Amino acid sequence: MPLVFFYPANNNFTNTHTSNQLKTSLSHTLTKFYPLGGRLDVANSHVNCNDEGVPYVEAIAKCSLSEFLLDPLPNELNKFIPCDLHDVKDFCLLVQANFFQCGGTAIGIAISHKIADALSTFMFINTWGAIARGSIDVPCPRFDSSILFPPRDITKFKSSVMIEKDNIVTKRFVFSASKVSALRDKYTEKGSESTKPPSRIEALSAFLWTHLMASIHAERDETKIYGMVHTVNLRTRSNPPLPESLFGNVMQVVITVPATNNNNSTNEEQDFELVKKVRESINNVNSEFVSDLRKNNQKHLSFIKEKANEQRKGELVVFNFTSLCRLPLYKADFGWGKPIWVGSARLVLKDVIGFLDTKSGNGIEAWVNLKEEDMAIFEADKELLSWCSD
Repeated sequence: MPLVFFYPANNNFTNTHTSNQLKTSLSHTLTKFYPLGGRLDVANSHVNCNDEGVPYVEAIAKCSLSEFLLDPLPNELNKFIPCDLHDVKDFCLLVQANFFQCGGTAIGIAISHKIADALSTFMFINTWGAIARGSIDVPCPRFDSSILFPPRDITKFKSSVMIEKDNIVTKRFVFSASKVSALRDKYTEKGSESTKPPSRIEALSAFLWTHLMASIHAERDETKIYGMVHTVNLRTRSNPPLPESLFGNVMQVVITVPATNNNNSTNEEQDFELVKKVRESINNVNSEFVSDLRKNNQKHLSFIKEKANEQRKGELVVFNFTSLCRLPLYKADFGWGKPIWVGSARLVLKDVIGFLDTKSGNGIEAWVNLKEEDMAIFEADKELLSWCSD
């Protein structure tokens, strides 16, 4: 999970001062988030908390921050992270401090998704920032998720269905607040008082899935099942809610399989039905679901194995949507202010779409990861581009 936080120049701090402050505060932060300083075992079953520490790299960016932010390219953001994402070995966390010629700074981090979800990642980065600012009263993460969700044998589970070392292209599509609002309106069924408008993510993922299917899979194979996957945070869906400080992958993936095209229905009716199905899939992850998952997570693992095997055989084709929206993306302050922009990077996963809030918090950036030949078709969609910001 790569994230890069960009900060403007601050004349009160030299690069040396910034470097020392980052390293010292990182070492203190790792005492609280001690699994991040350990090493993943070969079987991915546990972390060896041996306090070996994390790779910390410093680099000079030979340009100004303002120049880079004029048109930030996802592939370029990988340079702000210490190594290729498919070559992280057994590290749980990577850190790189980048210094621009103008005095600006970019902090690049990558946390292994094997042990942490998005909320855990922001818990770490914002705690690190608080410690760097000199805060003393910093809440500690909780590492008892294995008690709530007992571990199972995963030795026979192959999780690399979507991993591609090469040929992945990442493009960033920005939707302004007005366009997101218009999309929500587009997917709201008119004349029905009981119809709740879709959320921003429901509307945008339905819109993008429709265009991904129309461009990349314009001619569908009737022997395949086409669907969409959303990632859902389980903390807020438990009864009582689980604490936000619970560190780990406290999440669930849900699969929506939209109905096949009905020649008797209009495109508008199909849009409404798609959003309805997405909402139903997500709402099914409720307190009863979480309770059942805690009692019998072997059933969940079997479900994931089954779907992974279907993908591997080509029987199931899905696009994966994950959202960082409404999370504290722009709160990481190390003592020189909050970031002016936060970006991701090119992933090694295909068919993944990540949503990030724009700096204003109202618009949404969609980071789309596709195979090169699929991206060439997708980004030529004129209707899609008409909805994006310049």
